[in-house]
Amino acid sequence: MAIKSTNTRSCKKCLQLSLSVDKMIHFARLIYKNYNIYRRTGLSEGMPISNQDAANRIVNDMVMDGYYIDFVEELIRINANGYMGHQYTLWGLSDVIAGLGDEGYSFDKTSGQFFENQNKRVSINWGRMQEGEERKMAVLRMDIAANSALVKNNPHPKIEKAYEDIRKIVSHSVVNRMGRLWSWEGDGALAAFLFGPTEKMAVYAGMEILHELFFYNRLRNPLGSPINMRLSAQVGLVRYSENETERLKNETVKQAVYLESLTENNSLSVSYNIFITMDQNTLSLFSPEITRGRCKFRYYTVGLEK
Repeated sequence: MAIKSTNTRSCKKCLQLSLSVDKMIHFARLIYKNYNIYRRTGLSEGMPISNQDAANRIVNDMVMDGYYIDFVEELIRINANGYMGHQYTLWGLSDVIAGLGDEGYSFDKTSGQFFENQNKRVSINWGRMQEGEERKMAVLRMDIAANSALVKNNPHPKIEKAYEDIRKIVSHSVVNRMGRLWSWEGDGALAAFLFGPTEKMAVYAGMEILHELFFYNRLRNPLGSPINMRLSAQVGLVRYSENETERLKNETVKQAVYLESLTENNSLSVSYNIFITMDQNTLSLFSPEITRGRCKFRYYTVGLEK
């Protein structure tokens, strides 16, 4: 994680003015388990460290090891709610938040989290996740049905145009809900959702894709036949990797791929772990519960009323 020194300076000053060295270390360990400032500085355990040196070391380590944004979020929670029955006023915290704004992040007061400002950048790790880090996510698997036949029966330029249009539909639906496209093959894609109500984000993105595809087939599709898609949503632990192949090896992703294989054309299947979190109004739009193969799921489909 790269954070400009001009923006970390305000965090160092905030810690130095607001907390003792012991509290700085304790709060750092809330985010960075087993953090040892003595090991990082090379000092013997228990040797005195000045407030300034401790603040500099902790912030530099948080940036270097990818915990800086998580650490700032924790400081914001402590400033607002206190910690273990004690109130803490962190002087200059607004400047720390503004510094992350300069880095391209926006703070959401409702969730207490920083998100990438999507007007500035969209990265596959949300600018947050580190290699090997595991978190609960919702994933959305998408596949274009009968891809081989479409490619065989249509001129290449029209296939290229249609698939580029589909990619734009998918990307818009996913990114607008703070999701990220993790994989895009010729006939399918995988999206991941980390922040906010992830299950809802994945479901609503899938529903929107089906709606947009319905109108695309009737109004703009340049091919000689409609494009049909199958979608599935699953939620569970996912380990992040910069390597696409490694991301696809996650068990949660494999479950989504399997569920997609059971799904009818132009439908979105949602796993049991997803639909038990859905509100009744949304759930009423889905089929009754189905058991097929190794899955319990419900599905949502788009089509003309018969």
